Amino acid sequence: MNDRIRIPQVRVIGPDGEQVGILGIREALAFAQERQLDLVEVSPTARPPVCRVMDFGKFKYEQNKKLQRARKKQHVTHLKEVKLRPKIEEHDYRFKINNGRRFLELHDKVKFTVTFRGREMAHPEAGFRLLEKVVKDLEEIGQVENPARMEGRSIVLLMVPRTVPGKPAEKKPAQPAEKKAAQPAVAGKSSEKKPTQTAAAAKPDAPRS
Repeated sequence: MNDRIRIPQVRVIGPDGEQVGILGIREALAFAQERQLDLVEVSPTARPPVCRVMDFGKFKYEQNKKLQRARKKQHVTHLKEVKLRPKIEEHDYRFKINNGRRFLELHDKVKFTVTFRGREMAHPEAGFRLLEKVVKDLEEIGQVENPARMEGRSIVLLMVPRTVPGKPAEKKPAQPAEKKAAQPAVAGKSSEKKPTQTAAAAKPDAPRS
């Protein structure tokens, strides 16, 4: 940039994108300084290298703003956990399910954990049935990534947001074959018109006696 450019000749692009032409480096620097702008090398591999006249500080500021906006749009997926008990009350179950639904709507993964205590370990099927209910209640917004499995004294299920496939394009219904076959028949019928009867004109004159 500016005095750091050591090439004797460069192709100069003006501040508004116009082609200035090939100039010596001193002339190009003078062209930029007269406009209180910077001479920035944008394509060093070209022959001759391409330089643009611009406000480099403003350019860097705009680039940083674009980068910040792009980072804000990017979503970082988090792993959330919802803990359940095999004998959970319906009210508590609905509260937990709503939390899981909210996490999935935010495009986060959700780990559902059913923890057993004491003699509850004798009936692990209750935990599997509970997680089957969870999957059914959230099937419209989530899908299973890792099915339910035992991990020590717990059963763990992992769900992720459901991906909605694009709708296929609707095809126009084909014209019925009967109508297509009928069209030429109608046309042929219309062309075979019966001649109008002109009896008086067609009858020959009687010979005169």
